[in-house]
Amino acid sequence: MVTGTQSGQRRTPKAAKTSSVFKKAVMAVSGIILVLYLIAHMIGNLKAFAGRESFNHYSEWIRTIGEPAVPAQTTLWIIRVVLLVAVIAHIVSAVLLWRQAKRARPEGYVTKKAVAQSYASRTMRWGGVIVLAFIIYHILDLTLGVANPDGTGSTPYDRLVAGFNNPIVVIAYAISLILLGMHLRHGIWSATQTLGQSNKRRERTVSLFALGFSVVLIGGFLLVPFSVLSGLID
Repeated sequence: MVTGTQSGQRRTPKAAKTSSVFKKAVMAVSGIILVLYLIAHMIGNLKAFAGRESFNHYSEWIRTIGEPAVPAQTTLWIIRVVLLVAVIAHIVSAVLLWRQAKRARPEGYVTKKAVAQSYASRTMRWGGVIVLAFIIYHILDLTLGVANPDGTGSTPYDRLVAGFNNPIVVIAYAISLILLGMHLRHGIWSATQTLGQSNKRRERTVSLFALGFSVVLIGGFLLVPFSVLSGLID
């Protein structure tokens, strides 16, 4: 009886560790899917510099990928479903990991490592909530047009220009993107740790790559709204 109890006690930490690794893997993989989408979305946004016709053509092309083999918007809806699943998986795994860590940590437990954590790491949760809220607004504004000054009947380019002509929208967009960049920087580093692609010798390289990647990606996103606000894109 005693032996069985001790065996069960030894298995519990192992089961918890396995569960934690699985959740981290889900978070990392879903994060990679979202990052790939962000790269494609940023490149697409930069088409605004090519003018109204080019940007609107690109927007229409997205909706007709796969035609005539499949009905219009089929591929687009597949992408949307994959992204939605990735977002839900990312959020759920993050919440579960946070709750698991909170249960395992005694009240008042403080270590030098915790104190030394970066601002991005300590605000991952709230930064993610703010970014999610802005994504919802962004969809209502530029994708659906219901929150856009030009309304639902305008072209994607016209909604883009109308939306970013408002300084308040641009500032909110910039803040959300900066938070996203901080989230990305820490997330990329964490993902490499989870997927076993980093070690003590590579940590500095991974950290620099995460910072550089986040700056380039967020910088690419910010080019368009500030160009509209300054009149470079009209």
